[in-house]
Amino acid sequence: MALPKIDSPIFELTLPMSKKLVRFRPFLVKEQRNLMMAMEANERETIEKNIKQVLHNCTLTENIDIDDLPIIDIEYYFIQLRARSVGETVENKYRCENIVEEKACGNLMEVSINLLDIQITETQESKSEIQLTDKIMIKLSYPKFSALDLVKDTQSSTDMAFEMIVNSVEYIFDGEQFYYANESSKEELIEFIESLNQEQFSRIEDFFDNLPVLNKKIEMDCKKCGFHHTIEIEGLENFFG
Repeated sequence: MALPKIDSPIFELTLPMSKKLVRFRPFLVKEQRNLMMAMEANERETIEKNIKQVLHNCTLTENIDIDDLPIIDIEYYFIQLRARSVGETVENKYRCENIVEEKACGNLMEVSINLLDIQITETQESKSEIQLTDKIMIKLSYPKFSALDLVKDTQSSTDMAFEMIVNSVEYIFDGEQFYYANESSKEELIEFIESLNQEQFSRIEDFFDNLPVLNKKIEMDCKKCGFHHTIEIEGLENFFG
């Protein structure tokens, strides 16, 4: 006789950047176990692969391509999925580095973080349309999850950043004609980016330096020395530290 099956609840979420509405179920015990094993291995590619697989398994909305979503959407989605699957709160610890009598306090402070309170912080400087010259403009898109497969741990941080820029080009406009990235070769895009002067390239770097991030501000007092801490937590990995 077959054992009974338990129906999973269904949740809805609007992704903050793409504005897509997704319906999803909580992840199962076997999926959570795979995620925990990936986290313990502490290998970026393994973690990303498992996050991608879990989101793919849990997404009930048709025509949602996980690879095509901006990375910030993926991070926000995963935070919400984890909250609905395991629990809304996580327990983190932070060490008090306040100097008392010429040495750090060292007290380990515990704090509960409600994952459903985590929001996306955007800056006004992050403009995707960047004027490079009087005539030439470049349009960038938020880095997509698929771009992570194209940058490897063996690359230097400089090479990885350059690769991310090239993969985020949407189109180039010269005042008369649009040159779309999906109609150009990667070599042509690389050649164009490498032809920029430092001032022009810095405008592109500013876009990536001001990308939206997951953010949570925590206010707490050290129980040992009484110092008041304002802790800014940013980025997916730092909410599970």
